[in-house]
Amino acid sequence: MRTLSCLAVILFTVAPAWSHHGAGTFELTKSVSFTGTLTRIELINPHSWIYFEVKEPDGKVTNWGIEAGSPTTLLRRGLRKTDFSTGTEVIVEGYRSKSGAPRANGKTLTFADGRNFFLGASDNPASEGAK
Repeated sequence: MRTLSCLAVILFTVAPAWSHHGAGTFELTKSVSFTGTLTRIELINPHSWIYFEVKEPDGKVTNWGIEAGSPTTLLRRGLRKTDFSTGTEVIVEGYRSKSGAPRANGKTLTFADGRNFFLGASDNPASEGAK
């Protein structure tokens, strides 16, 4: 009975995390790539957000929000808020929002000078859920 209770607790705590961390929000089987200009960064828990403007082929500019790892995770990977100067051009790869909104779960961010940072919490978000 005790084992069954433990399994129930694990199930009820993991299921909400799974839907929150990508499986319910982002299309994890379809990668996207954007080139744009940084507008701001929010290093907040549980996920940081990076915002940038993307100029569409028709000239329309769309502001995109990219969900990234926690502030602590990004700091451990070498990303600092000072790296994100407004107007800096970046390339972001990730997984688009299922809702079609201009949001994505970030996988990598590459600066014009070639610095490349891993933004997510998993190398394989389709198997673990993007975090």
